[in-house]
Amino acid sequence: MTSILLIWGKGFKMDNRKKILILNYEYPPLGGGGGVAAKKLAEAFAQKGYHVDYVTTYFEGLKANEQINGVYVHRVPVLGRKNKANASMISLLSFPVCAYRKTVSLCKQNQYEFINTHFAVPTGPLGVRIAKKFKIPNILSLHGGDIYDPTKKFSPHKWLIFRLCIKYVIKHSDYVIAQSSNTRENAQKYYPCKKNIKIIPLPYQQVAFDEVTRESLGMNETDTYLISVGRLVRRKGYDYLIKALSRINRTDVRLIILGEGPEKEHLEKIIQDKKLAGRVMLPGFVTESKKFQYLSCSDVYVLSSVHEGFGIVLQEAMQVGLPIVSTNYGGQVDIVKENVNGLLVEHCSADALAEGITRLIEHRELMCEMRQNNLKKVKEFYADAIADAYISCIKGHS
Repeated sequence: MTSILLIWGKGFKMDNRKKILILNYEYPPLGGGGGVAAKKLAEAFAQKGYHVDYVTTYFEGLKANEQINGVYVHRVPVLGRKNKANASMISLLSFPVCAYRKTVSLCKQNQYEFINTHFAVPTGPLGVRIAKKFKIPNILSLHGGDIYDPTKKFSPHKWLIFRLCIKYVIKHSDYVIAQSSNTRENAQKYYPCKKNIKIIPLPYQQVAFDEVTRESLGMNETDTYLISVGRLVRRKGYDYLIKALSRINRTDVRLIILGEGPEKEHLEKIIQDKKLAGRVMLPGFVTESKKFQYLSCSDVYVLSSVHEGFGIVLQEAMQVGLPIVSTNYGGQVDIVKENVNGLLVEHCSADALAEGITRLIEHRELMCEMRQNNLKKVKEFYADAIADAYISCIKGHS
């Protein structure tokens, strides 16, 4: 009997930790900021001693199952996913169906404290179904892009089936969390139901990187650099930003836009038409470390988006102490406080962007104050504190 117990003790390890199940069709390198934020949150749960299972999308070249930074990642194949950069509508809508069997299997093997479902669509219906089937509390995280946005001319959220689906998911989730006040307002306005929606911002973890000189990045030592990071898509408003630069009559003010996307040729044409070839850099996609090197060597971060659910890149800019000029519609209004850590300007306006940028770069003392304020403020978003806020939702109602 003693030998049997010794063999059990050496060969097997009982996992008595409390467990959390995260459902999200996005997980890096697939998807955008919503996947990055959920990954950081999952890792924060794991660091607090939880066993975390994360069910997400599979793509060729990725492992079906692996442990990353203490999180058990389970990837399931979906229909119609042709590349890593963009998800087709078919791949999105097929995720709840394709992930159902794997999720059921995990729930049969584990007793979860709660489920954290990211995005009302496409993941929402899966979270609601699994939560009801296994009687597990479900926390729905709204990211902004998963609900109706009145600034978008063409959106599937206008379709009746989407509206009904999202309203059902919000209504039948045990807890609903919005990443910003703007997201909460849109959810309450377009999907009215008696549901208390709590605001908890997206988590952030500091990124380590090697500091470099401007010269190594092809930047001039004495010029003033504006920088923006994101996919080159219309809603990022980069056309307004480039046109804003053309309205700033200082040749020492330059712009760097990091990212790739379908709008690249259109933006290159604007640069050519405005004769800004020597003042605008489009390095394309860069590594995480390289991105922070560009950020740390720049002077001002500019967010020109027509609408932004939250704006994780603002947290990244804050890590390196960049003062911010941002449009005033979306989740960024919860982060950027006027004349404290940045300036807010009218969205969809090149003139407003140019005016805000000019005002900031001509007041160096204000830039220095904002730099120090951002270095302090970014700590409010650390993943450890955000994870505690999620856990308190369950503990507060247990």
